[in-house]
Amino acid sequence: MYQRGIRGAITIDNNTADCIEDGVTELIQEIIKMNGIKPEDVSNIIFTMTKDLNCIYPAQILREKFIDWKYVPMICVSELEIENSLKKCLRVLINVNTEKKQEDIKHVYLKGAEVLRKDLK
Repeated sequence: MYQRGIRGAITIDNNTADCIEDGVTELIQEIIKMNGIKPEDVSNIIFTMTKDLNCIYPAQILREKFIDWKYVPMICVSELEIENSLKKCLRVLINVNTEKKQEDIKHVYLKGAEVLRKDLK
């Protein structure tokens, strides 16, 4: 068994709890669907958000909406402020235990975040 990282990102329309909740839900559901992961396979999750998103913690949303995931260790941190970087962006790194090869992991970039990893299309 290997520990693999699954990356994902999504842009959020507005800095509101509802918009961030919608983004977290859409992103995590797509990552689960594309990779067939279960909470018991997840080692930990790291969320980052750009500084223009600050209404709610993504981990709080995940714990409340995905009840089976409440025991997964999660942390939320600020994304680096790099000049001309993508705004209103939520990113995630999910570390999972899996038999999949590195190249079989499906990373998920949605909405405006698709520009971050054009090479993974």
